[in-house]
Amino acid sequence: MLETDHAIYVGSFDPMTLGHEDVIRRGARIFRRLSVGIGINPDKEPLFSPEQRLDLMQSVVGDLENVTIHCFTGLAVDFVKDQNAAVMLRGVRTLSDIETEFTMTLANSTLAPDIETVFLMANEKYSHISSSLIKQIAKMGRETAANKLEQFVPRQVIAPLLAKYS
Repeated sequence: MLETDHAIYVGSFDPMTLGHEDVIRRGARIFRRLSVGIGINPDKEPLFSPEQRLDLMQSVVGDLENVTIHCFTGLAVDFVKDQNAAVMLRGVRTLSDIETEFTMTLANSTLAPDIETVFLMANEKYSHISSSLIKQIAKMGRETAANKLEQFVPRQVIAPLLAKYS
């Protein structure tokens, strides 16, 4: 039997944002256990390696005793089952996110009807943040990028992110 008090939050987290951190911290208050799954897509060229993303996430949310972080390949629903969880946690920022998430949830419920999806609306402070926005600021912000990035990513992510573009 899958654990209903154990949720899984999956994503690429490339890079981790303040929005991701917010969903993780809120999810950790709601569920007894929260596992974060860093998805590895062999068809994509990520900015950070899986190990770097895991280390960065650990440095940001390592203080949460009920949160574990893992890397995985394959389908998210398979990772959820491998972790013996019954809940997939998803963050939603915009109306376009809702449409995308709705489609994904329908597919996931077909693939794994025993897994429920729970949505957390993004905090309004973070609803505009995307990894492409963050990458653009890091790439084009030059000398003031660090100050600008503080509004979008955890402080532990800033230096490694800027190093990718120096």
